[in-house]
Amino acid sequence: HLLLFLLFVGPFNCFASYSRATELFYSLNEGLPAGVLIGSLARDLRLPTAGGQRPAALQPPLSFTLASRGLGGQYVQLDNHSGELHTSAVEIDREALCVESSGATIFGGAAAASSSSSLPSSESCLLLLDVLVLPQEYFRLVKVKIAIRDVNDNAPRFPVPHISLSVPENAPVNTRLAIEHPAFDPDVGTNGVQTYRLRENYGVFTLDVEENESGERTPYLIVMGALDRETREEYVTVIIAEDGGTPPLLGSATLTIGISDINDNCPQFSDSQLNVTLYGNSSLGMHVATVHAVDMDLGSNAQITYSYSQKVPQPSRDLFHLDESTGTITLSSKVDGDTLRLHRLIILGNGPGCIPAVITVLVTIIKVMMRPPEVVPRFIANEVEGVVYLKELEPINTPIAFFTIKDPDEKYKVNCYLDGDGPFRLSPYKPYNNEYLLETTKPLDYETQQLYEISVVAWNSEGFHVNKIIKVQVLDDNDNSPVFSQQLIELSIEENNVPNAFLTKLHATDADSGERGQVSYFLGPDAPSYFSLDKTTGVLTVSTQLDREEKEKYRYTVKAVDSGFPPRESIATVAITVLDKNDNSPRFINKDFSFFVPENFPGFGEIGVISVTDADAGQNGWVALSVLNGSDIFVIDTGKGVLRAKVSLDREQQSSYVLWIEAVDGGDPALSSTAKITILLLDINDNPPLVLFPQSNMSYLLVLPSTLPGSPITEVYAVDKDTGMNAVIAYSIIGRRGPRPESFRIDPKTGNITLEESLMQNDYGLYRLLVKVSDHGYPEPLHSTVMVNLFVNDTVSNESYIESLLRKEPDISIEEKQPQISIEPTHKKMESASCMPTLVALSVITLGSIALVTGMGIYICLRKGKKHHRADENLEVQIPLSGRINLHMLEKKPMEISNI
Repeated sequence: HLLLFLLFVGPFNCFASYSRATELFYSLNEGLPAGVLIGSLARDLRLPTAGGQRPAALQPPLSFTLASRGLGGQYVQLDNHSGELHTSAVEIDREALCVESSGATIFGGAAAASSSSSLPSSESCLLLLDVLVLPQEYFRLVKVKIAIRDVNDNAPRFPVPHISLSVPENAPVNTRLAIEHPAFDPDVGTNGVQTYRLRENYGVFTLDVEENESGERTPYLIVMGALDRETREEYVTVIIAEDGGTPPLLGSATLTIGISDINDNCPQFSDSQLNVTLYGNSSLGMHVATVHAVDMDLGSNAQITYSYSQKVPQPSRDLFHLDESTGTITLSSKVDGDTLRLHRLIILGNGPGCIPAVITVLVTIIKVMMRPPEVVPRFIANEVEGVVYLKELEPINTPIAFFTIKDPDEKYKVNCYLDGDGPFRLSPYKPYNNEYLLETTKPLDYETQQLYEISVVAWNSEGFHVNKIIKVQVLDDNDNSPVFSQQLIELSIEENNVPNAFLTKLHATDADSGERGQVSYFLGPDAPSYFSLDKTTGVLTVSTQLDREEKEKYRYTVKAVDSGFPPRESIATVAITVLDKNDNSPRFINKDFSFFVPENFPGFGEIGVISVTDADAGQNGWVALSVLNGSDIFVIDTGKGVLRAKVSLDREQQSSYVLWIEAVDGGDPALSSTAKITILLLDINDNPPLVLFPQSNMSYLLVLPSTLPGSPITEVYAVDKDTGMNAVIAYSIIGRRGPRPESFRIDPKTGNITLEESLMQNDYGLYRLLVKVSDHGYPEPLHSTVMVNLFVNDTVSNESYIESLLRKEPDISIEEKQPQISIEPTHKKMESASCMPTLVALSVITLGSIALVTGMGIYICLRKGKKHHRADENLEVQIPLSGRINLHMLEKKPMEISNI
């Protein structure tokens, strides 16, 4: 395009006064389809068009060309002749083209109003094009500015789906909090984000929008009511951004407003006074009372400490200890006769920045004149802080502790007994007085009961009782094996499963505790390697695909082992049945079946059995057989696979049949396979030989007396439709008649008849040879007969006479036994007559014409012999006397024979 521009610039320098630069301004909406008219440059430039003042022949055609096919050229289509500017197939997306701070030179931030150069608004998006107008007398460079108008094709969108905002609970009404993630809309102007609103404001919130100098709108959350974290600590709503398009488009995000805590609550006691009674003989450390205050705040704002008021006297402080964290009051000094009988303990509940809460504890001490009996334990078993620990497998009469019972004042008799349930016994330990032994009476079982609480009670004669509470903790031992929920786990899975398929989750329980009760799972040694058992979870999987046809049943053991020492285990049996899927097509024993069937096989006789199997089970393994071709002749038994022919088959009509058998199983979807069946028909000797030559018993052949011995005279040619030995043909002469009939012989294989001896004058006449054509069929050969007529003479002078002789039934004696099945000749028996006198008479009468006839005969024979000479030099010309015929013999060419 630059070269084109330079080529026109040189000549145009001379016409500078006619050329000028022009600006055109157009505007269109984004997203328009192809072919929308933007404007007509020729009309808007007021250029002359066809039909103006000048004749059309004198007006050069206008040409409009884009000076540069830059990025802007792909969005427009310029008609080079009319100057019309249309939108192209590339859709204009204003948001993609005019992104903020774009560096593309074809787009600008200015939009011209019509053709002026005034600056457009900041929302404009320009597409700049340079168009060359030719020819030279109208040449000008047109600056085309196309303003892309925004359409509301984008909805507002928040940068994050969840927005969190924290508001202190003491925030006053009209508190404004900026939402840091405002929505963004690529559209501009009124199509951009205009307003925000809350789907649920809970009556205490609203939204306001502030616009900065650059036009960005930021939503603000405004508190409209009092907040209290102790009442509600979180509000969840949806903030919705809406643009100004028609119709407006919406965008939303989840807004979570958390109410932060402030120290606006102080500790409070539920009661103002607590009354407690304490006996004077109470032991040190005895629990007296516990005070508890509540602060509704959180964290450090809710921390409470307890202390005595300054009004509490020091003796009371020394007698009673107050835990500043828990508020527990305990006896810290021994009560004696000088101790006050009433103590007023004023306790303060202190919170940060709060006035302390106050509660008064009145402690009344009751003076005891008589001291109670004393119970002094001496533990034999392991004891920690009053708890005795015994193993569950400890034997009977295991000693636990000695107890010494005595009266401090030594005035009263003291007795004791054991109170509480359990396998324990307290008995006097002789020979000592006031000594008692605590021991077990039967083995302990952790799984039955883990903790016993018993009391050793001592009382004196005045009825004063003292209890000594003892806790016995039974320690667990590994005395239980894991127990499977089922000893036989029966599973089923379909074959062709996905690898690592889930089978089941084993579950075994162990009554022991701790590690002793932790169960691990293992496969037994008889499990196949492709089964996996998760040691911890007991999940049983199979890592490979199972094939039911390969193996249908799996049975192996699994173990559950606990973590005790030594470990204990139990065994269960897993029995898996692989369910069948129709994944195997029917399979023929052979892909090709061949059956040999004798022809003439009776209809619906069994030709053969088609064996087919399907490795699948049930309905999937049921197979139906059908004949795809030849169904009009053959039929197959679906259940037994027996192939039969509907009709008797004749090998001579068709020697073999090729069938396609389809096997379809009963699955869903069904699978199928095919096999090729070849039926070969075995020949049966059901066709006698068919004599093709001579064609008739009435034909005859002229044999010249000059024929040399050994010369072929003629042949008998026959075919047999059977095959093999049934089609092997033998020729023999079974009857002769003539002057010297033994002069001729026939080759038993080829059927060639030759002259054995030289012919004499007395040998002239008609010879009739009855030739038997027999096959070698089994069990009985079949045969046909034909009469070969030979006329020995120099010429034929009276054909009608010869034909009359042929019509007579020949008196021929059969030289061999007649076959059982034969084709009887259809000729009537000829009367015995001698042809020699007739021939002599004819020869005398026609002596004058013998030479002529003989010459003509020789000439015709020589000419025809040359014309129809065969490739086989041994084959002689055969001339039947029954007229011209066309002879078609098997593997022999036809020969035209003329009548003599």
